[in-house]
Amino acid sequence: MNFQNVPLAAGLWFVGVPIGTARDITLRALDVLASADMLVAEDTRSLRHLMDIHEVPLGGRPLIALHDHSGDGVIRRVLEAVGSGQSVVYASEAGMPLIADPGFELARAARENGLMVTSAPGPSAVLTALALAGLPTDAFFFAGFLPNAKAARRATLEGLRDIPGTLAFYESPKRLVAMLGDCAEVLGGAREAAVCRELTKKFEEVRRGSLQELAGAWADRRPKGEIVVLIDRARSADISTSDIKEDLTAALEKMSMRDAVDMVAQAHKTPRRKVYQMALELTKE
Repeated sequence: MNFQNVPLAAGLWFVGVPIGTARDITLRALDVLASADMLVAEDTRSLRHLMDIHEVPLGGRPLIALHDHSGDGVIRRVLEAVGSGQSVVYASEAGMPLIADPGFELARAARENGLMVTSAPGPSAVLTALALAGLPTDAFFFAGFLPNAKAARRATLEGLRDIPGTLAFYESPKRLVAMLGDCAEVLGGAREAAVCRELTKKFEEVRRGSLQELAGAWADRRPKGEIVVLIDRARSADISTSDIKEDLTAALEKMSMRDAVDMVAQAHKTPRRKVYQMALELTKE
């Protein structure tokens, strides 16, 4: 038995659960699941199965569903429970609640009523993908799910084209091919990207390449499972290394290395690490 029964403060507890492998759950998350007065879940069957795997007993405690199609009555019930001094857990089907998952309305209502909201954090598919994909992680923009309709999807991508960070999306396997094709056309087929599928599970797969290459590679496949798509930031083809060094040299004469690197990296939309290495070389010279 890996959990402990611990006293929990009255409040709403968001608990992160595994994105795939059940043993990725934290010990603190198990403690909270074992100790809360009420359990609320996006999918009650999934949470009950996870608790059974880790031998966390329900013990007669209420376990109720809260998802996108739940009525306001569920939220009122949770608020009343917390207001009466109970600890209430909310868990999504996988990963962290509220990250492209239900729970936002519940969190907002709890805060508006002056109730405590806290978290026992856990795995996140988007962060796991960023760690594995080999794309820059110094800045990223999580855009969740793109619209289903082609015109709306392309319009959304147009608005994301020049964001100075890695773009991160969740995508349905049924729409992956269409999504990659639109990304290649709108953002540029040469832009580097990665498709991360079934992370932490038996058939985990991370495929890297340009958007054009990935669109072609997935065209004849029928992917399954949970998918995260990462796309590198836009790169300027007009800025040469000599231009960056020239601006960096001038900046180093007027400010600290840190400030100079930050300014030049931002101005040229170039990874800070690259500019920092240039700065080290210039100071040695």
